[in-house]
Amino acid sequence: MRNSGGDERAARRSVTLQIRDEAAADFAAIEAVTTAAFRGASYASGTEALIVTALRDAGELTISLVAVAAGSIVGHVAISPVKISDGTTGWFGLGPISVLPQHQRSGIGSQLMEAALARLRADGARGCVVLGDPGYYGRFGFRAEQQVTLADVPPEYFQVLSFDATLPQGRVSYAVAFDVHG
Repeated sequence: MRNSGGDERAARRSVTLQIRDEAAADFAAIEAVTTAAFRGASYASGTEALIVTALRDAGELTISLVAVAAGSIVGHVAISPVKISDGTTGWFGLGPISVLPQHQRSGIGSQLMEAALARLRADGARGCVVLGDPGYYGRFGFRAEQQVTLADVPPEYFQVLSFDATLPQGRVSYAVAFDVHG
């Protein structure tokens, strides 16, 4: 009898997952996970792992969490500060967020998201922005808002989540590390 995909996903979900801050010993594994997660994705730039390293090197990796299962890193999320043209401070950008392909659709990405957003709230952040699928990120409260934009991006894919019920009004700029080329 064949094992259905649903049974396989349930088995993966039963794996004990630990989410923790990155350590220096994790850098190579984070790069490997990020590269694997974005390999072949139509929306990927191919520079996602380089972005994480450049953020770290620039001291702009505000939050960097890893998901560990069975002693191996299977996921990662990066959070970095963003600038908003109206001068609003306390806002951050989420991403890249990565899960090894064989562990995707098992809830690991959602757990990383929740942990990263909880950390931002606990640290007093005012809000978070993300560039990505509205269907996925909308589950966490992100939504497109006309008054908060990112240049050269379809507005429905750039979303915000305010932690204090106020929204800035302006164009968002990510850290220079996002301009890295492979």
